[in-house]
Amino acid sequence: MQQDTMGTLEWALLIVLSLLWGGSFFFAKVALDVVPPFTLVLCRVTLASAALFFFTKVTGGKIPWTNSAWAAFASMGILNNLIPFALIFYGQTQIGASLASILNATTPVFTVIVAHFLTSNERATPSKVAGAALGVAGVVLLIGFDALKGQSLAVLGMMGCLGAALSYAFAAIYGRRFQRMKVEPVTVAFGQVTATMVMVAPAALVIDTPWLLATPGTGALLSIFALGLLSTALAYVIFFFLLARSGATNITLVTFLIPISGIFLGIVVLGEHLFWNHIAGLIVITLGLAAIDGRFWKWTRQKTHRFPPN
Repeated sequence: MQQDTMGTLEWALLIVLSLLWGGSFFFAKVALDVVPPFTLVLCRVTLASAALFFFTKVTGGKIPWTNSAWAAFASMGILNNLIPFALIFYGQTQIGASLASILNATTPVFTVIVAHFLTSNERATPSKVAGAALGVAGVVLLIGFDALKGQSLAVLGMMGCLGAALSYAFAAIYGRRFQRMKVEPVTVAFGQVTATMVMVAPAALVIDTPWLLATPGTGALLSIFALGLLSTALAYVIFFFLLARSGATNITLVTFLIPISGIFLGIVVLGEHLFWNHIAGLIVITLGLAAIDGRFWKWTRQKTHRFPPN
């Protein structure tokens, strides 16, 4: 049963989810030292597909095998997995996990813009416009410093991560059709990663020639398995559980938490460094997310009305 407020279990799972998704940037950075991007995408979705298929069967879920369902899974896989995973992994060959996680936090900013033009019931409100503007300003702070210094590879890496955030925004809009199709959310997760596995395999085989790569070490192998089983399969299960229990509005809070875990792991474990413009960009983007989310301003108004001035 869906509830407006979140209890201890929901908050705990939300924090776990943020660690799993924030940790994906850390796991990818470790794996990318020995595994190229397309091969890493293939490994990630193959492991996730197997785990989600097992979960679906154990829980009695039904997998549709119609052409229309799998065409939709393929489209969702392109927007929500193939494009963003490949762009993020490419981006992380040029920039650190910390910065990649910050740039990924711009997804709601792009979603506001895409939803305004592609939907009839989610037009941009003044607070959403202000939030999107702050998000863009935060991105300018992040990228502008490196662009002025002529660090072209770093800029290309950041643009790749922003492209991934834009693709996630399109996926958020496209994914609404599965509710009308009456397909269970975890089944959608299985369908999209499986379709992505089929689509990315030729690119991985032709471009990366994985059979010529050196055997990954223990750290890289553990990171690959963590990326597929924890940051993808388990994360999807938790996400859809929370979505059913607490609703879409509450679960968007994970957007605020993901950069925290990504930055923490990047700095503490990988020894990465953030510059002043990265911190400033993160603060501005967070303010933008708060404006888009709107809960802080609602809470402030409620407090003001509850305690009127004498």
